[in-house]
Amino acid sequence: MYLKPQNSSTYGYNGRLVLLFAGMQRTDSGIPEKFLKPYDPTATEDTIYALWEQSGYFNPDNLPGERNESFTVVLPPPNVTGVLHIGHAYEDALQDAVVRYQRMCGKKVLWVPGTDSAAIATQARVEKNIQKEEGKSRHDLGREELVRRVSEFAKNSENTILSQVKKIGASLDWSRYAYTMDDARYRAVMEAFIRMYEAGLIYRGNRIVNWDPKGQTTISDDEIVHEEREAVLYTFKYWKDFPIAISTTRPETKVGDTAVAVHPEDERYREYIGKEFTGEFAGVPLTIRIVADEHVEKEFGTGALGVTPAHSMTDWDIAERHDLPRIQVINEYAKMTDAAGPLVAGSKAVEARETIAAWIRDNGLMEKEEKVAQNVATAERTGAIIEPLPKLQWWVDVNKPFTIPYSEIPGIASGSETTLKALMRTAVESGAVAMPQERFRKTYFHWIDNLRDWCISRQIWFGHRIPIWYNGDEICAQIDSPGDGWVQDEDVLDTWFSSALWTFSTLGWPEKTSDLETFHPTSFMSPAYEILPLWVSRMILMSSFHLGQVPFKTVMIHGLVRDKQGRKFSKSLGNGIDPIDLVAQYGADAVRMGLLVGTAIGNDVNFDEQKVKGYKHFANKLWNVSRFVLENTVDAPIAEAPTLTNEDAELSVQLDTLLADVTSDFEKYQLYLASEKLYHYVWHTLADKILEDSKPLLAGDDTAARVSRQYTLYTLLSTSLKALHPFMPFVTEEIWQSLPHKETDMLMVTQWPYTA
Repeated sequence: MYLKPQNSSTYGYNGRLVLLFAGMQRTDSGIPEKFLKPYDPTATEDTIYALWEQSGYFNPDNLPGERNESFTVVLPPPNVTGVLHIGHAYEDALQDAVVRYQRMCGKKVLWVPGTDSAAIATQARVEKNIQKEEGKSRHDLGREELVRRVSEFAKNSENTILSQVKKIGASLDWSRYAYTMDDARYRAVMEAFIRMYEAGLIYRGNRIVNWDPKGQTTISDDEIVHEEREAVLYTFKYWKDFPIAISTTRPETKVGDTAVAVHPEDERYREYIGKEFTGEFAGVPLTIRIVADEHVEKEFGTGALGVTPAHSMTDWDIAERHDLPRIQVINEYAKMTDAAGPLVAGSKAVEARETIAAWIRDNGLMEKEEKVAQNVATAERTGAIIEPLPKLQWWVDVNKPFTIPYSEIPGIASGSETTLKALMRTAVESGAVAMPQERFRKTYFHWIDNLRDWCISRQIWFGHRIPIWYNGDEICAQIDSPGDGWVQDEDVLDTWFSSALWTFSTLGWPEKTSDLETFHPTSFMSPAYEILPLWVSRMILMSSFHLGQVPFKTVMIHGLVRDKQGRKFSKSLGNGIDPIDLVAQYGADAVRMGLLVGTAIGNDVNFDEQKVKGYKHFANKLWNVSRFVLENTVDAPIAEAPTLTNEDAELSVQLDTLLADVTSDFEKYQLYLASEKLYHYVWHTLADKILEDSKPLLAGDDTAARVSRQYTLYTLLSTSLKALHPFMPFVTEEIWQSLPHKETDMLMVTQWPYTA
């Protein structure tokens, strides 16, 4: 049942007793003067947030009462150099609603704040500024000076994103703030790398990578953005007596072909399988072997694939299976190498495309040219077209068996042999990580089934430098230099390597801290679906290996925020929305409700500013309801519950039934239902019906009926404030501070108004 307010003429705050309405101007009716004006979020929200921070209640160590069960969330860390966008605002509002609800349910709640370095993007931005302002490259400055400048730039940008997160009302424990490049995270990253290296799960090898020729670094598969562009599909033969025609959109790579792959069941080419052909193509002597491979699509193009092992992930895998040579014809600057032949050597790859195509036409080898739509791989951070290239890099082996010393994961016994891929799969299959959204479970398992070894080295200077040292043929893995003559690896670690440690590095790992013991595994994780493979899966990998625990108990993947027409926000469309501008115009509560109401977690949010405007009116409606109730109960004898009329008892039962539903919705993370039900109750039941029906009772001569209704109105208001608080924390707290009879000094730590 909902909890009835108890008698309290004073309330405690930070160990002090503060008189009710202290410092407030009061009207003749005895209520604070502020209620005579419409609710103004700009006049109250900063003050309320400061009040929350001063209370210390964001820190679970300071929460009142006995709290035996912990509830932990780590904030998906925004880029330290970024600004709060509408997607962040949705994610923060969603998680804050969950956190506030759990805190009110009496749990020891910790929500850990933090930011990410976004190393590639941050360094690229600083390098661009240096080039523009000083005409210098990073090599002119040197590693130490560039890292100093990038770190300084990141630090100067830090307060922007953090202050904006506060604007949305996020009740984070700022005393536990973490940054992926701070000293504590550095120690965790170094420890994680060395442990995995010593277990044989990190190795150095020459494999094909996604190379960003603009950023001059490798990037992962998950950091690629595919853009649909128009391309030409060329169908031709290498030379006139070659028996098979092939199709490609990149003829410039064909000077590096070493095979043609066909499907083993393709009758057209069966007689050629196993044979080798030699000839000259665009001035380059080629030896082409015909191989049978089940991964070839018979229906695409001619059903025959020209294999360029050094410049295609797919072709690299074919070369592995058939032991084919790998000839690199494009370099790190997307220019043709000498191995590409005198016709195109030194030219840009994109220019070589037409040169080779012209040579094919001139020699009568072109059979067909047709325009097609093509998904072009581009680097998320720089926008450059990706070049698959063979590079000597550091990798995490996801398939290598190892013995796990300790495991709490069902199906993985301590001391048993397993693989990282098996850990990731079992963690979710066993239910240790609950992933209730079936479509995202399928996405997760599909990603694991197709998972390659993880390239973790990056050719930039800003980041956690790989703790590998070389002295001739000797290699040593440790944080500090082993001594004279040792040289450290130049590369830094992929930023996702450090982010993958986030749930436990933020709690003090590798030290055995009380935070780690109390708050890990974390309880809830709700990032966007676009980082399910980038981050969620890798956190499961790292936590399972290093702790033998899953990183979180429940994952609820949320969708993207789009404009009201369902389009992505973009500069080209001019449809961008700044959530901080919205907060300034409508208030944070209205923005939160506009994002949360009506959209199930997992679905994309079609954002309409008119919704936000509507919820600003709702905040004012709640304000007016509060004024009416306070005006009509300020002198009422309602400190103790009177005998209720049958009608008032029924109103209590109705609210109790609603709260049971809302509580169930919260437990299922159906915040879109909970928020909508509370909105309709307050506006259409409490304000439109109950308050109107109360006016004759409050003006009547029946004292018992009047007192019953006064008590009921006060109880319905205070209970509604509690239930709405996770969604609209500012206005509910502001009103709560003016209630004459309340159980706690702060609404944010009041007990949730329903218990089963």
